[in-house]
Amino acid sequence: MNKNSILKKSIKWRYTCIFICIIAAILAAILLTNTFLLERLYTKEKITTLETAYENLNNMLSSNNDDNIASKLFPSDYDSSDPETETTATKYLKELSETNNVNVIIMDTKTDRIFSTFGDLNFQLRKLNQYILGNRSGITAEVVRKFDNYSIERNVDNLSKNTYLESWGYFSDNTTCFIMSMPVSSLKESVGFFNRFLLFIGMIAMIFGSVIVYFMSREITKPINQLARLSEKISAQDYSARYEGTSQDEIGVLGNSMNTLSESLQKTIAELKTANNELQSDVENKIKYAERQQEFVANVSHELKTPIALIQGYAEGLNEGLADDPETRSYYCGVIVDEAKRMNTLVHELMSLSSIEQGKDLPDFALFDISKVVNGVITKSEILIKQASAHVEVDIPDGTMVWADEFKVEQIITNYLNNALHHLKEPNNISIFSEKERDGTLSIHVSNTGNPIPEEDLAKIWEKFFKVDKAHTRSYGGSGLGLSIVKAIVDAHHQKCGAKNTRTGVDFWFTLEREDKSKR
Repeated sequence: MNKNSILKKSIKWRYTCIFICIIAAILAAILLTNTFLLERLYTKEKITTLETAYENLNNMLSSNNDDNIASKLFPSDYDSSDPETETTATKYLKELSETNNVNVIIMDTKTDRIFSTFGDLNFQLRKLNQYILGNRSGITAEVVRKFDNYSIERNVDNLSKNTYLESWGYFSDNTTCFIMSMPVSSLKESVGFFNRFLLFIGMIAMIFGSVIVYFMSREITKPINQLARLSEKISAQDYSARYEGTSQDEIGVLGNSMNTLSESLQKTIAELKTANNELQSDVENKIKYAERQQEFVANVSHELKTPIALIQGYAEGLNEGLADDPETRSYYCGVIVDEAKRMNTLVHELMSLSSIEQGKDLPDFALFDISKVVNGVITKSEILIKQASAHVEVDIPDGTMVWADEFKVEQIITNYLNNALHHLKEPNNISIFSEKERDGTLSIHVSNTGNPIPEEDLAKIWEKFFKVDKAHTRSYGGSGLGLSIVKAIVDAHHQKCGAKNTRTGVDFWFTLEREDKSKR
């Protein structure tokens, strides 16, 4: 079970349990209130009703300073069956009986006239006499309120076990007695029934409400669960994840904020990675540059060591008179001159290569005929070609126009031709030809018959001072910088160069931008 599932379930059950606890607390509060407070509040309200009824009746019957209360309650023309003969007091008494379930019996002790809202008049008369005379056997009385002319009691009929709130006594004339009775015995049963009914309804509401809350909480947890999955993916550095909710509430705002955060983190980390890669590349380049500098110094030192040693040795021999005859002195001087020329050539080549690599000697582009340049190089190298007994074949059509620096292209061809001559083998054939490439360039090839270059050295021959055969290279005065200069020139032209072994020898090539005749 993953974290999202646990989160989703915990939230749903938490909401459901909270709902159940709230409903249970409300039910418990209502049940406790009904059980312990409802009866008290009900009794207090009924006592207030009895007090108010006495005050209202006493005021109605005692108005206009008339001490004869009975005459107002029972006027001479009063007929209980005739509503038109009813007085304000009789109307109030009937209303009190109908609305508050208060039964009243009033008796004038002088005339024995009676007004009653009880159904069983004889029983109530006996009851009134018992209360007046103080003979209340079979009734358990509890005085609730005591006043001058009357009292309010809670009375229990021991035979029927019924409980009543009763107000009895005299009105202010002290001759008119009364009983106002209100049954309260059914209240406990009503409270018990109501509590049971409320509990039943509450349980049903709790069950259905829990189901509703469960499914509602599931809907609520969907976006929360999605946000949880999104946060896990972000913590796992997966910044492509996005919140897909459409709500505009707080969760939607949070989801959109997390999307913005994810995009910002993705962008920032990408920038940091780029900067880190650039920094790492810079560090590697600096390390390589430092290594190349050390290698360069070592190679230059090595290249200069031999000619300096030769010059020093032959010069000391001349100085010490070892060359007595003119022929020996001429030989010594020739060696010194040759080695000085070699050193001079090396220095010039180093300066030329450094100038090209640093961008100080940029190509001067012009449109020219490459066939004329090739033929010119062959003419200049005619002596070397004859010395090597080489057969040079050129297959470049006249009028083949290219865009490049003519002088530097001539330098490339001269270098390639010299390499081909110095590594030439029988049958001493050299071929110079051109090919049109698909990318719109023209490739110039210089191939010879000779020993192939080891495959592992093909990529290294362009490095400074690299020599496949060091002894052979020195024999013809090579410095190991010629191909490095070629590559620097080709790179400055934003073109390509390379070498490959053929069945008969080696093929060196480079590309140039050819003329676009469609623009003429």
